[in-house]
Amino acid sequence: MMDSNFPKIFVIVLNFNGKATLNDCLTSVFTSDYPNFEIVLVDNNSKDGSFEQAKLNFSRSHFIKNSENVGFSKGNNVGIRYALEKFADYIFLLNNDATIERNTLSLLMATANNNPAAGIISPTILSGDKKQVWFAGGKIQWSKMKTIHLTELATKLPFSSEYLSGCAMLIKKEVFKKIGLFNERFFLYYEDADFSLRTKKAGFDLLIDPSARIHHFEQSSSNASKNYWLVLSALIFFQTHASRQLKLWFFVHVLLRKIKNFYKIHILHDDTAREVRRAYVDFGRLPR
Repeated sequence: MMDSNFPKIFVIVLNFNGKATLNDCLTSVFTSDYPNFEIVLVDNNSKDGSFEQAKLNFSRSHFIKNSENVGFSKGNNVGIRYALEKFADYIFLLNNDATIERNTLSLLMATANNNPAAGIISPTILSGDKKQVWFAGGKIQWSKMKTIHLTELATKLPFSSEYLSGCAMLIKKEVFKKIGLFNERFFLYYEDADFSLRTKKAGFDLLIDPSARIHHFEQSSSNASKNYWLVLSALIFFQTHASRQLKLWFFVHVLLRKIKNFYKIHILHDDTAREVRRAYVDFGRLPR
């Protein structure tokens, strides 16, 4: 039986066609020095053989395959439900294009033990093999309707952040008990900011742990697809969380952006702008 000084962490890796990065991701977790963890690999119906390859190479993991690509929120929720049913104390979400260092989980857990009010703790996220910081906290720019990554560590000690990145986050089980799972209205992007704000409103702290690090080898979608989801998810996020006064400003702000997008489509013949227009149209069709 495992020492009770080491709470059980379920590491949830959501995979979609991650053949180029998934093996390194899972290898890094299995070489962790933290003694009490299990891995749940949730696959969003990959077509590149990455899921089958992982089942052969990492048989100690738990495997769940969805029948379609259900997106980030719903895909992770499948794994989170499974982990909580198996009595997880903590959930560690990790992108399939990221790797952890040997002591990442141990350092995060030490910070969790020293900060009992923390609901979510993020490691410092570096860009690939480089020492360049990809995420060291996040800010929400309400007036511009966007979120930004901070790329400088505020201190050497754990510090607060307005939101945390879903690329890597250690979440206490009590957070799910109090606020539920990820909001499945978000297919891709902004689900982490939404979850972070809900966690803060429930009275938990959000922390960045500068001592714990991961490496993110970002595998991005096509520009057109990425812009579509960024715009649609941003509209959902700000419509959900903005104050009444800000919503009046957003109406004007979005109208100006639509005019600019109209110019890009009809004058500049920008195909990316057509995807942005599709996001505006689809947002208008969503139930409020």
